[in-house]
Amino acid sequence: MVVAICPGSFDPVTNGHLDIIQRAAEIFDQVIVAVGKNPEKKPLFTVEERIKFIETAVAHLDNVSVDFFTGLQVDYAKSRKAKVIIKGLRALSDFEVEFQMALTNKKLDPSIETMFMMTGNEYSYLSSSMIKEIVYFGGNPEGLVPPVVLEPLLSKMRKREGNND
Repeated sequence: MVVAICPGSFDPVTNGHLDIIQRAAEIFDQVIVAVGKNPEKKPLFTVEERIKFIETAVAHLDNVSVDFFTGLQVDYAKSRKAKVIIKGLRALSDFEVEFQMALTNKKLDPSIETMFMMTGNEYSYLSSSMIKEIVYFGGNPEGLVPPVVLEPLLSKMRKREGNND
């Protein structure tokens, strides 16, 4: 059985993330969506909220589970007996950062591979930061995030916007 992890902050999970997760589920026996803590980011949603959103959005995929991790991706992958780390790419700028991380991970544990997956064309511009910016400036993110995320996202951004006055 080949286990893969799909790590990220997922704040919030987008349809671009789901595109990668669903396609990975078709390739690997088991995919673990690993919600990580990035010390450089201030998340809008708690870890528990992000996990719940992803679990709801991938409930139809029997071979996908959701978990939380801290620390190095490669250490988490090893602890879950994963052979592959899946990374979604949107643009050349993503590749540069992810390539550096993949080489570092390979140095730390040569037994774990990194697989890059290009996101679908319809999501190539999409990021969690972009979603938050769209909502902040009054745009509608419907169709860009799974339905389970829509109302909580709008609600949290309204509260955050109200606190900035």
